[in-house]
Amino acid sequence: MESLANIKYRKFFWPLLVGLIIWLAIPLKPVGVSVAAWHILAIFVATIIGCITQPLPIAGVALVGFTTTVLLGVVPMDVAVTGFGNKTVWLIVMAYCLSRGFIKTGFGRRVALIFVRLFGKKTLGLAYSLMGVDLLTAAATPSNTARAGGIVYPIIDSLASTFGSNPKDGTERKIGSFLTFTEFQANVITSGMFMTAMAPNLLAVSLAKADHVTLTWMGWFLAGIVPGAISLVVVPFLIYKMYPPEIKDTPNAKPWAEAELAKMGPMSRAEKIMCAVFALALVLWIASSFIGMDAALVAFLAVAILVICGVLTVDDILNEKGAWSTLIWFSILIFMATELNKLGFIPWLSKTLGGSLHGINWVFVLAILLLFYFYSHYLFASGTAHVSAMYAALLGVAISAGVPPTLAAMLLATCGALFSSTTHYASGPATILFGTGYVKQNDWWRMNAILGVFYIVVWFGIGSLWLKVIGMW
Repeated sequence: MESLANIKYRKFFWPLLVGLIIWLAIPLKPVGVSVAAWHILAIFVATIIGCITQPLPIAGVALVGFTTTVLLGVVPMDVAVTGFGNKTVWLIVMAYCLSRGFIKTGFGRRVALIFVRLFGKKTLGLAYSLMGVDLLTAAATPSNTARAGGIVYPIIDSLASTFGSNPKDGTERKIGSFLTFTEFQANVITSGMFMTAMAPNLLAVSLAKADHVTLTWMGWFLAGIVPGAISLVVVPFLIYKMYPPEIKDTPNAKPWAEAELAKMGPMSRAEKIMCAVFALALVLWIASSFIGMDAALVAFLAVAILVICGVLTVDDILNEKGAWSTLIWFSILIFMATELNKLGFIPWLSKTLGGSLHGINWVFVLAILLLFYFYSHYLFASGTAHVSAMYAALLGVAISAGVPPTLAAMLLATCGALFSSTTHYASGPATILFGTGYVKQNDWWRMNAILGVFYIVVWFGIGSLWLKVIGMW
């Protein structure tokens, strides 16, 4: 007889308490905010807190919030289900399935081994090669957790084992610690460079559209290429100086990679098809702004080709749990955020806060908002929850204060990737890579605090100037 699932009922306490307090505080409702807007705010805040405390997985929490919204008559069912038809959500689902092809065919591992063979003579070169793998696969892998844990980390683990580096016997600093922490930072950087590199990016795009700001795949790529390139070049070197590996030269890495590639044999037909489809998807995403082809349609096309060619099966798609979990929570959070905007709460909040900032130069307003957004992630264990809770409101405030809309939308959107560089619980990749035991918690926090300042200067300072150069504001 199958036992019941383990539900953490105590963790429902804070979402329920805060939600009820807001729901019942109608007398405190600001003038200009409707009762419906106030009630959707209560459910939305409770849902976000539930995403943080996680009595259920995030999809389960979102499902409870969705049901409560309709059950209490805040929004009718025919309106509520429209969130599941959002094309941004389906872009993520299809991109998850596309990334499954990297792992299933072994193409992702082959690319990683080729990079190690080419650049792996020194430990720093190994770090750059692994960063290159993350960069190459980021554009079509919206699960940064799958990218770090499913493609890159297995290579790191094998390399560390080859050089006798293991946290279980106290030898982690030989090479494993350096490579693990560098991969985490690489994952943060590449997540900020591509619109399709992580799910919260696409959530930000959808929320920005509600404020009449359109962020395209190509626009995002152009915006991120300069600060991203600077970060990719400088960050491994900074880590090498702050957290040097004991082994500086890795002459065994190249023979090891060659041996592993020999075991894999020549590229299979499935790998060749995967490579061609990946290249096609990249070209179409880049050209989408010029040929008028929707980014979601590109993802559907890529997956359809993989299915027709037999690289992926229908079962592969149905078993891609991350995709369908994302479909549930992403659709529901977008629906709630859209309703907050439609029912007038976000416009009221933006106007009120924007009015209080009247007379202050918009540059200072934007700087304050970005710093607040970045460092408030210490309170969050999910980028999705954080973006859902704050992005739309902060964007509205920025626009009301006179910040150029595209500049505000783009910097706040990339911040959604960069703030995961704060803690060991900040994101899925952080949890996985910290959980390996290669990097101690105090080292993780110390180095992230330093690199956080670097990201703020490069992505928000130099990034703003770059956006001006390419005419985005």
